[in-house]
Amino acid sequence: MNIRIKWLRDQLKSMDLEGMIVSNPINVKYLTGLDEEGILMIAPKENVFITDSRYIESVNSQLTIEDEIIAYDMRNISKYDYEGFFMGCKEIGFEEKYVTYEMYKKYLQIYQVNLCETDGIIENHRIVKDKEEIGYIQKACEITDDTFEYVKKIVTYGMTEKELCFEIEKYMLQNGADGLAFDTIVAFGENTSMPHAVPTNRKLQSGDIIQLDMGARYNGYCSDFSRVIFVDEMKSEYKDSYDFVLEQQSRIVDCLKNGVNIKQVIKDRETDYRLKNFSILHSFGHGVGMDIHEEPILNAKMDMMLKENSVIAIEPGVYKAGKFGIRIEDTYHITKDSCIKLTKTGKDYTIINPKEMN
Repeated sequence: MNIRIKWLRDQLKSMDLEGMIVSNPINVKYLTGLDEEGILMIAPKENVFITDSRYIESVNSQLTIEDEIIAYDMRNISKYDYEGFFMGCKEIGFEEKYVTYEMYKKYLQIYQVNLCETDGIIENHRIVKDKEEIGYIQKACEITDDTFEYVKKIVTYGMTEKELCFEIEKYMLQNGADGLAFDTIVAFGENTSMPHAVPTNRKLQSGDIIQLDMGARYNGYCSDFSRVIFVDEMKSEYKDSYDFVLEQQSRIVDCLKNGVNIKQVIKDRETDYRLKNFSILHSFGHGVGMDIHEEPILNAKMDMMLKENSVIAIEPGVYKAGKFGIRIEDTYHITKDSCIKLTKTGKDYTIINPKEMN
C-alpha cells in the first residue's frame, strides 16, 4: 500500500472531504514517485493518475500493484468517465495555492462536484522529512560542496559570469546531480548587489567580489548554498559586511532546533539590521526539499515552530545598490536539540589569485 496516499486519505476523511485532485507536479511526485506530467485523483474507490499518450507507457512501467494507482491515457477518457470518478461525492479537495482560476472552472465543469480548499495539506506534510529524503538532500549538498571547490580552481581573469555559470552547471551534472535545484546565480563586482542577479557577459577583474548561489538536485531533492569569493584582495568594506552577515547566520543557526519559534528568532535579527541601517531584501531562510523554496519561510511574520527533521536553508545577506552584495547560505537538518550543517564548506574568507585566460 502507498503509505503517503493512505496518509492523505486519512487527512481528507478528517476534513470531511471525499477525495482530492492533486495538480502540483511536486506533490504528485511526492505521493506517487512519478515525474511524468499528469493529474492525480484521490477518488472514493481508487487512485487515478491521468496522463497523455507521451507518458502512459513510462508511467505503467513504474507503477506496481502495491502502489494502488491506476493510470489512464486522457485520450481514452470520456466526459462521463470524468464525472464518474467522483460520482455521488458532495465535496472534494483541490490545491488552491497552485490551481489557476481557469483550471478551477475546468475542474468544476468536468468533475461536477464542489471543490474545497485544502490549506496546503501536502506541502505542510512535506516539511518533515524521513531518513531517505534527508539522505538525498545530503547527497545534493555534497555535490554542491564539491562544485565550489572546483570553482575556486578554474576562475580566471576575463571569464564572464555566463562562462562561470556554465562551468558550474556542467560540473554538477557530470558529478552526480540529476539536475539543478534552481537557476545558478553568478555575479561579479557591482552586479552582486542584486540578490537574484542573472549571469551576464560582465568579465572578472582584479579586486572584484564574486557571489555564487547554487544548488544540485539529487533524486528529486535539492540543496541550497551561497558563498562569496574575493579576487586578489578583500576590501575593508567587504570585510565589515561579510563579518556582519556571518554573525547573523551564526546567531540564527545557534537557535535552530525542534520547537523554536521562527518569528522570535527573526525579529531579533531584523533589529540588528535596523541598527546598521541595512535593508532586508529577502527572507533569512526557507525550507528545502523537493522544491528549492518550501515552508517554512523564515521571516518575522512566520509565527510557527520549527519541526524536527525539517531541512532549512539559512541565507542572510547585505546589499548596497550599485556597489556590492554579500550573501552566505547553508542547508541545515533540524534535530531535536540542535541542527546539522549539511553543506560542509567552511566560511573563512575565500581569497583567490586567478590566472589570465589563455
